[in-house]
Amino acid sequence: MSNDKELPASRFAWKFSRPGDEFDRSLPEAHSSITVPQGGHWLRRLAAFAGPGYMVSVGYMDPGNWATDIAGGSRFGYTLLAVILLSNLMAILLQALSVRLGIATGRDLAQACRAHYSRPVNIMLWLACEAAIIACDLAEVIGTAIALQLLFGIPLIAGALITAFDAFLLLLLMNKGFRFLEAFVIALLLVIAVCFAAQIVAAAPPVMAVLRGFVPSPEIVTNREMLYVAIGIIGATVMPHNLYLHSSVVQTRAYARDDEGRRDAIRWATTDSTIALMLALFINAAILIVAASVFHGTGHTDVAEIGEAYRLLSPLLGLGIASTLFALALLASGLNSTVTATLAGQIVMEGFLRLRMPYWARRLVTRGIAIVPVVVVTALYGEKGTAQLLVLSQVILSMQLPFAIIPLVRFTSDKLKMGACVTPRWMTLLAWLVAGVIVILNLKLLVDTVSG
Repeated sequence: MSNDKELPASRFAWKFSRPGDEFDRSLPEAHSSITVPQGGHWLRRLAAFAGPGYMVSVGYMDPGNWATDIAGGSRFGYTLLAVILLSNLMAILLQALSVRLGIATGRDLAQACRAHYSRPVNIMLWLACEAAIIACDLAEVIGTAIALQLLFGIPLIAGALITAFDAFLLLLLMNKGFRFLEAFVIALLLVIAVCFAAQIVAAAPPVMAVLRGFVPSPEIVTNREMLYVAIGIIGATVMPHNLYLHSSVVQTRAYARDDEGRRDAIRWATTDSTIALMLALFINAAILIVAASVFHGTGHTDVAEIGEAYRLLSPLLGLGIASTLFALALLASGLNSTVTATLAGQIVMEGFLRLRMPYWARRLVTRGIAIVPVVVVTALYGEKGTAQLLVLSQVILSMQLPFAIIPLVRFTSDKLKMGACVTPRWMTLLAWLVAGVIVILNLKLLVDTVSG
């Protein structure tokens, strides 16, 4: 009998899995670990499935979103609210496909790619996903370091180095059980939501101007600078690694592994992610609305740095606690993103390479790669350089999206792979349309950037 079943030891040693062992399960230490009631009130079943959607939603409101939303709001007012709404609708659709893939096949997206594509293609997809995770981690390093500086006066370089030790936070939470991890994430999300609700009330933006901002404008595509920020918002909102993460964490529920049980699980898990992503929509829109109302509305159209936004927020709003709430929400966002990015990195590495790595080692490797450019850019260019690096990281994320979206749509529309849970034709067509829009926008951005 294989010794690979001794899962706790895998946290402290490298392991390569073999076909047929427990490593074929996505996230084996938490697989089917959460009981799902078979009867009772519908709220009990929804509560049983609540959690994975909120963990995924963290990636849609991480520090990278702050940079792009603040830049978009201060420079262009409420115009880019339409992009936030569009990207959130894209996210709801894509995460629904991710849920469907994980539950219907019992594989996460990385495992499905490994089973379907050749090794060279898998290596390319893995590298693209790792690049996205590092770009996301880059945003988390910068955001958390800025929050530590704003709240406690810790220099940016020291704050970036401190973030290396958050690897042990996930290890502590996972030791307490997956439900505890989900509760931690949801608690921090509520902190962020409350902080921005208070700022929205204080800013009192004009309702009609906000509503008009949700209507798409042709200028978003024709204005190259606006398009750059818009694609940054899409990159910050629709996270490539979230598609891998969601297809894995939904399998932590102990639903019935038959057609009826899977269809029921897909319904409840999709409801969970849709509700959670609506919370992400509120927070992303709130960041841009506050920036548009407070900065753009008062002539401060060049505010693109989180630190500058922090310094101006309280004086312009006339609310002394506004800046503190802003920094507190930023810190909560950075901590939350730490947890989910680490899990995504583990799932991607195990799925593509069949390689297990200790959580703390996985986190330190990814975080170490992200810390280096932050420290170098901060030392050479200061806060302005880190702000530009933050926006650039989100554009890099957007560039990686097709490498995750195209396999996802292809797999979920394949009846041989999905069986009775194959996506309806209308959903498949809509998903391909979303993938096409993202690819076209990215190509336009590349052409405009190269042509100057």
